[in-house]
Amino acid sequence: MAAGWEPDSQLGLGFDVQIRLGIEESPSFGIPDCPSVQVFDRLVLTASKILHKEPNLVRVDLDADDEAGKDCRVVVVGDVHGQLHDVLLLLRSAGFPSENRFFVFNGDYVDRGAWGLETFLLLLAWKVFMPERVFLLRGNHESKYCTSVYGFEQEVLTKYGDRGKHVYRKCLGCFEGLPLASIIAGRVYTAHGGLFRSIPCTPSKRSKGKKNRRIISNPEVSTLSLGSLEELSKARRSVLDPPWEGLNLIPGDVLWSDPSMTPGLSPNTERGIGLLWGPDCTEEFLKRYQLKLIIRSHEGPDAREKRNGLAGMDEGYTIDHVVESGRLITLFSAPDYPQFQATEERYKNKGAYIILEPPNFDNPTFNSFEAVTPRPKANPYYDYQDVIDSDEELDLAAMVSES
Repeated sequence: MAAGWEPDSQLGLGFDVQIRLGIEESPSFGIPDCPSVQVFDRLVLTASKILHKEPNLVRVDLDADDEAGKDCRVVVVGDVHGQLHDVLLLLRSAGFPSENRFFVFNGDYVDRGAWGLETFLLLLAWKVFMPERVFLLRGNHESKYCTSVYGFEQEVLTKYGDRGKHVYRKCLGCFEGLPLASIIAGRVYTAHGGLFRSIPCTPSKRSKGKKNRRIISNPEVSTLSLGSLEELSKARRSVLDPPWEGLNLIPGDVLWSDPSMTPGLSPNTERGIGLLWGPDCTEEFLKRYQLKLIIRSHEGPDAREKRNGLAGMDEGYTIDHVVESGRLITLFSAPDYPQFQATEERYKNKGAYIILEPPNFDNPTFNSFEAVTPRPKANPYYDYQDVIDSDEELDLAAMVSES
C-alpha cells in the first residue's frame, strides 16, 4: 500500500502527490499501488455523499463583475478513458485545481485504458478536497454494461483480487451519483453526449379528481422535441443502464446523443440509443436559455471517421455547429486513443482541453496536446481485437440483462 493512502491521510491527496512526482520523474514509472480497500471505501463513501447531493444540472456560478471572479478560469475536459499519464500531463499544462481555477470533467473516466481505476480515484480525491472547484459529470461509460465490455470491471477485479467485486460495486454506486450536465457562468452548457428530448406528461387515467393525482410520462409521441432544463433537473439519473423509459429517457439522451449536420431531432439509429440533433436544435437550445456555447464530448477519432459531414478528431476538438446564438463544440481529451488499437496504423490524435476566461466565460481557448511518450507498457483488460472501437451497434438486449 502506498504511504499516501494510510488511513489517517487526507483521503487520497497523498496518492495524487505520488502520481504527480512519479510521472514527473519518469513518464513510464511511478504509479503507486491502488489504495487498500479500507481507504478506498472511505474515499468513495465521502465522494459519493458529495456527488449524490448535487443536482442533475450543476451550476458553476462565476461573476466577472465580482472581484474574485475576475481572476477565475474554468478548464473543461472531455473523455480521458483511463489514460492516467495523459490526464496528469493535462493537469500540469492547465494548472491543478485551485481557488481560482475550476474544472469541469465531461465524463468517460474509465474503460479502454489501463489505468481507469487510478484515474477515477484521482479525480474523486480532487472532488473531496475541492468540491466547489471540481465538477465530475457522468459519461456513458460510467455504466454497468460498458464497464463489463470495455475493461473497467476486469481491471478492478485484477487489481483487487478477491475484494474486486466489492470495489466494483462501490464504483457503480458512485457512478450513480455523478451529475449529468453543467451550466458555467450562465453562458455555457456542458454534457457528455449533449441535448435531449422532451418527455410529455399526462394525467394517469386511473386517477380521479385532484387528490392523489399522478402524472405519468408519455414517451410514445410521433414528433420529437427538445427537452427543457427543468425536465433535465427532474430526471432520475441513478439508472445506469437500459431499460430507459419515461423520464429515464433523458439521461440516456444526455449521455449517448450526437450532433448531426441534418436539421431536426431524430433517433440515433447508429448507436441504438439517444438522439441526433441538427444545427437548428443547437440554435433553439442556445437561444431559449441565452447560452453561447454547448461543449460536449463522447466521440473519439474512431467514431468520427465514420461520421459524414463532421470533422475528425485529430486536434482533440471540433466545432460542429456555428449558429446565430453561438457554437457547438465536441471536446476529446484522450490523445492517441484508444490505448489498445487493433489496426496497424494508429489514429495518433491529439487530446485537448478548453479554458474559459472572464469577462463572459464564453470565448473558449483550445489547448491541444500529444500523448505522453513512451507510453508505459500495460496489458489490456478487454478483448480489444474483437470489440468495436466506437460505441456503435451496441447489444441492447445484453445491456438490459446486465442491468
